[in-house]
Parts: sequence; structure tokens; C-alpha cells
Amino acid sequence: MTTPYVISIIGGYFGLLFLVSIFTSRTSDAATFFIANRKAPWPLVAYGMVGVGISGITFISVPGQVGQNQFSYFQLVIGYVIGLAIVALVLLPVFYKIKAVSIYSFLKERYGNYSHKTGAILFLIAQLVTAAFKMYLMAHVLQLVLFDQLGLPFEITVLFTLLLIWLYTFRGGIKTVIITDVLQTTFLIAAVLISLWAISDRMDLSLSEMYMEMDVSGLSKTFYWSWDSPHNFIKLILTGTLLTVMNNGLDQSIMQKHLTCATLRDSQKNIFTLAVVLLVVNILFLFLGGALHLFSVAENIGIPERTDSLYPLLAVEHLGLLAGTVFIIGLAAAAYSSADSSLTGLTTSFCVDVMDFEITAKNSNRQRNLIHLAFTLMIYFIILLFDKVNNESVLYAFLRASGFIYGPLVGLFAFGIFSKRTVPDRWVVLLAVMAPLSAYIIDTYSPVWFGYKFGYDILLVNGAIALGGLFLLSYLKKNKS
Repeated sequence: MTTPYVISIIGGYFGLLFLVSIFTSRTSDAATFFIANRKAPWPLVAYGMVGVGISGITFISVPGQVGQNQFSYFQLVIGYVIGLAIVALVLLPVFYKIKAVSIYSFLKERYGNYSHKTGAILFLIAQLVTAAFKMYLMAHVLQLVLFDQLGLPFEITVLFTLLLIWLYTFRGGIKTVIITDVLQTTFLIAAVLISLWAISDRMDLSLSEMYMEMDVSGLSKTFYWSWDSPHNFIKLILTGTLLTVMNNGLDQSIMQKHLTCATLRDSQKNIFTLAVVLLVVNILFLFLGGALHLFSVAENIGIPERTDSLYPLLAVEHLGLLAGTVFIIGLAAAAYSSADSSLTGLTTSFCVDVMDFEITAKNSNRQRNLIHLAFTLMIYFIILLFDKVNNESVLYAFLRASGFIYGPLVGLFAFGIFSKRTVPDRWVVLLAVMAPLSAYIIDTYSPVWFGYKFGYDILLVNGAIALGGLFLLSYLKKNKS
């Protein structure tokens, strides 16, 4: 696969996105940018959200980790489905009732201004970090397949990818993102299917025969019942559920899309459809991971020390031109379908929650565009920092960071929805700092104190600390009164 060919693929892909951007932003205003005028058809949102749910992290890391973790990730996916059901049945009715543009406006109505700002700032920090994780993968692979051959440094790769996102989202906002998500989901699924076809053809095995090979080699083991295992069924189900509530239901960049549906019922149908499709698509990714490992063994190809590089290596260098082409497009689709959502969500939350923008204001476009650009540059610098200091699997780092940062949000929303008690608004700021700090200390010393090392399940501890702290504050306020 030559460098000019790769350039033409990426250029053509972004040309298509820009055409969509031009079409969707012709009559755009603030309401279009933030909520697509609440006119998005729910089947379109559901299908497009598949690409967001997969992201570049799943596209690269999940197939690569099958050699180490087998199909245990599917237990987490079951938790995702349960989490989506909670989002549809518990959170969506709350947000539609208050006609939310930003979901964190619920915190203002429930607790007060300090809690509102605290929740928004927690989201901004978490989303900046997780968006950087997602974009790092895309930039890393672009560097491998294109920019190394051009002699350009990683810093230029990152800047190039982020500026492309900014260019096609800064006018149309969420309306543009919803349409581009449909394209990106299509390319992503096509990449997985064609990669599987290429492996099946090269190994002269049917899909059922490949699965039998995976079963014999132990790659297809799915359920782990030992409590000491980091892949324990109960722990991963609970983690997947809470993670989805956090990263979907409490994430402005995701909920912003669900809230573009005209009615609550349409939005709920969208989420339940998404849950079923995500279950099927993640099975495909795990099966692809098993197939990639079988192919590596059959062809005597060494598995990279960094498992995130396995799929890119095989797709670009060993599976043929067609598979390599759709891999590059699929990777771009997976990464950008998450990154453009993150960038739009960051802009919306900052404008509505921090700057108190009115979506009907006529003179806010220039400020909004500057904020959009500022977040683009912030993500750029975080990616460069992440590249220098991170030595963990990107998927693991992403989930761990989310657990620490989103914990207080889980506590605030759970307490606010399921309890009628009140808390002193100012003290919520301190709690939002103390909960993740306490969870970090417990995580660090748990092997010594309990003989147990937390993994993804540390987010359960973090959320429980925040929830317990809110109940304590409510009792203190009651006694003071």
C-alpha cells in the first residue's frame, strides 16, 4: 500500500465528510449546533451511535487483547446493555422533563449553582482526557501507515487530525455529527466484515471452523467465575453497567445526540435499538480478534508487544489491498465518530453550563466558534502529553481514568434522582475532589490493606464514596437545621 494511495483514501474520506458538513450547516444556528432543533429521526441516531459506541479504542484494542483476555470483554458488553436500559428508563425521562440542552442543568435545579458548575467541570476534565485517549489511537496509526513515510513528526499528525475534525464540525455542530456518524458506522462495520472475509479466505476456513480453532486454543473463553480473577463475571457486569451510565447517560457528548430526538419515546426506542446492535457488533470485534491471532500463528507473524498494534499491522501489511483500505477508512470512522462527538459536547457544555449561553442568542456564534477551537487545541496538547507518559494499554487507561473522574457525577445524579434529601450546595465542590482522591488512595493501598488489587471496579468504589458523602452531607444539613 503506497503512500500516495493512503493519502488518496484519507483525502477522499474527509472530502465526503466536508460535503456532509456543507449540506447540514446551510441554515444552522445555535439550536442546530446544540440540539439539531430536536428534529433528528431516532433510527438515524441509533444507527449512527454504533460508531460512537465502538470508537477507535474498541476498534484497535479489543481485537488486540483477545490473545491475553480471550472473550472476557463480552461480560463488560452485557453490562453495557444493562447500563443503556438504565439510561433509557431512568435518566432520559428526567432530561426530557426539564427540556435539557445540557444534562448538567439537572444539577442546578436539584442542588444549586455550585453543584451545576462542579458537574460540568468534572465532565469537561473527563471528556478532555478520554477524547485525547481516543484520538491518540487514530494519530498513532496514521503515523504508522502514512506520516512516517512522509517524514513528518507525530506532533504534525495529531494537529492534522484535530484540525480536520474542527473544520467539519464548527458550523453544523451536532446536526453534522449525527449525519457523519451514519457514514462512519457503515465504514466501521464494513471494515470488520471484510477483514474477517480476508482472514477466512487466506486460511481457507469457514467462520464456524475458525471458531472451533479458537475454542481449541482457548481464545473463545468468555465467562470467568473466580472472584480473584480480574475478569470475574459479576465485577465486569457491574463495571460495564456503571461505566455505561457514566460514559453514556452522564456524558454530554453522548446524551446530546439522544436528546435531538423529537420525543422521549423516540429517544428510548433509539437507545434500546442501539443496545441490541452494539451487542452484535462487539461479538464481531471479539471474533475478529480471535481470527487475527489464529492468522498470526498460521503465518508465523510475531504478535507485537503492544497489542494495540496487532490489527493495524495485519490489516495494512498482510491481509491484502482491500482489507487494508477498508481498515484505514474504518479506523478513521471509529476514531472520528467519537472525537467529533466529544468536541461538540465539550463546546456545548462549556457554552451552556459555564458561560450560560442562550441557544436563541443571535450574537453567540463567534464566541462559540472560538471555544470550539480552544478545546481542539487543548485536546492536542493532552494527546502529546499522553504520548510521552503513558505505557498502559489505551483501553485500560481510558476505563480507569473514567472511573476516577466520573465517580462524583454518578453519586450526584443517583442521589438527586432517587432521594428527596437536600445537601449544602457549596460542600458538593469539596466532595467532588475528595471522592476520587479517596478512591485513588484505596486503589493504591488495597493490595496491602485487603490483599486485593482493584481493576475496572474501582469506579464502583468511587461512585459509592460520592453517594455516601452526599447522604452524610444531607444528615449534617438536617441536624444543623
